[in-house]
Amino acid sequence: MTQAVDLQALAAQIAAKLTGPGGPFEMTVEPVLGATIPVFRNRRRSLLEVLDDSRALGDRDYLVSGDTRVTFAEHHAAAGALAAALAGRYGIGKGDRIGILAANTPEWVLTFWAAQRLGAIPVGYNAWWAPQEITYGLAHTEPKVVIADAKRAALLAESGASVPVLTMETDLPALVAEFAGELPETTVGEDDPACILYTSGTTGRPKGVVHSHRNMVAVSDYHRFTDALAAGFRGLPWDGSPTSRRFLTTSPLFHIASLHNLVIPRLRTGDAVIFQTGAFEAERVLGLIESERITNWGAVPTMASRLLDADLERYDLTSLAAFSLNAAPSSPALQARLRERLPVAQVALTTSYGCTESGTAATVATPPELVARPETVGRPIIGVAVEIRDPEGTVVPDGVEGEICIRSAYVMLGYWNDDVATGASIDENRWLRTGDFGFLSEGRLQMAGRRSDLILRGGENVYPTEIENALDEHPLVQESAVIGVPHEDLGQEVAAVVVVADPEAVTVDELRDHVAKRLAYFKVPARWLVTADALPRNATGKVLRRELSVGE
Repeated sequence: MTQAVDLQALAAQIAAKLTGPGGPFEMTVEPVLGATIPVFRNRRRSLLEVLDDSRALGDRDYLVSGDTRVTFAEHHAAAGALAAALAGRYGIGKGDRIGILAANTPEWVLTFWAAQRLGAIPVGYNAWWAPQEITYGLAHTEPKVVIADAKRAALLAESGASVPVLTMETDLPALVAEFAGELPETTVGEDDPACILYTSGTTGRPKGVVHSHRNMVAVSDYHRFTDALAAGFRGLPWDGSPTSRRFLTTSPLFHIASLHNLVIPRLRTGDAVIFQTGAFEAERVLGLIESERITNWGAVPTMASRLLDADLERYDLTSLAAFSLNAAPSSPALQARLRERLPVAQVALTTSYGCTESGTAATVATPPELVARPETVGRPIIGVAVEIRDPEGTVVPDGVEGEICIRSAYVMLGYWNDDVATGASIDENRWLRTGDFGFLSEGRLQMAGRRSDLILRGGENVYPTEIENALDEHPLVQESAVIGVPHEDLGQEVAAVVVVADPEAVTVDELRDHVAKRLAYFKVPARWLVTADALPRNATGKVLRRELSVGE
């Protein structure tokens, strides 16, 4: 029997004690939105309950950004004050949307929790959006107020938004001070909407993914469960007492990696969240790991790759005890390089598979599994069922590729104001069709390919249709096709094939500027082919993307 099998058997034994009758994470099944779903029996019923519990964590650090340090008690009080201000000054109540458009800051988190205090729905807009995209998001979710940092407040003004805008730098501190001591109360249900985050859509428009209180509380309980499982591996008791870990946040808060799976669970575990501000720079991040004694970091593969270009020997990284690769597939070669250079990767490197719609990782590969099978993305986490289905929806045997389908208490409610897209993604039994493809082998998932046309650029999802739609607005463009091409640092970069009547009549710079005015920078193609030749298509008129090339 191999070590991996021994560890798997031990994990199953520990998990059985934790989730069995009387265990701290006892599992049961309950009806959820018309389907029977496994859930934790002993759970909080809303994020508001989670917020109120956090007051007992007192003067422990919760949010750290530069010289700013916010304790759990300070955060709880500030969230109450801001909620009172939003209700009293702007009439915000249960179900109203509160837009957040900003880089990662403690104020972003504060706004999220103030919304929970009111039963309102925070909407995390993509802080990299261009004005045209911002205009779409505002029209789509109709927030009663938007809270933004100064840079994005200027973009909101440029977009012509009529919604009231509050700045994080000036307005929020003043409101918190004015309404200090107030603590609004409300009542929410488990399946009420708690958050909207945007994901790119195959139809060319971003979709608003709605997560419920049930979804997000369950994600926090999953993280607590993994803590208890880890304690069991070490032969230690677990009673849920707060720990003293320090989590580095380098992914945007408008992603589930940072919000659902990092910032929110810390209110249950008592750990600190450390923000890396500004653009990612390997040297700055390494310095932050050293100075703040970071213990946990989840990075996208592009960040991890850039880290290896730095002189790691210059920094004390001994505090780092957990390191994961998230948001995009990681190559076996990158994993090997990390183990060679980064000490924590030798013993604690993990990876996972999930999507915004799934709420958290659907599968996780443990360090031993990743060493033995570097292409796996692991086994389903607690409470998740994974099936591989053919185009007719029939479950296929192990080893056969098909669409990855997921069911759990973590899976989204649906898409905001889009019943058609929701119905196409979630069936009557609450199975999520991810649009991603892979196969199962001995209980482990291996990706066969992301959504057929999806481009994964540095951890960001880029859908060709959205860019093609922007290109097609150019008066000289007859048709276009956007594809992903390999890139050593980013994983993939965006490339465009543009068909015009006369290739001499338009320049690449002109086309690049055209797209940049409409879409976020990471969606602007880096490589181009401008041609008079028609795009290759099949008999039904679909573009044959695999036959496209932009050369070197």
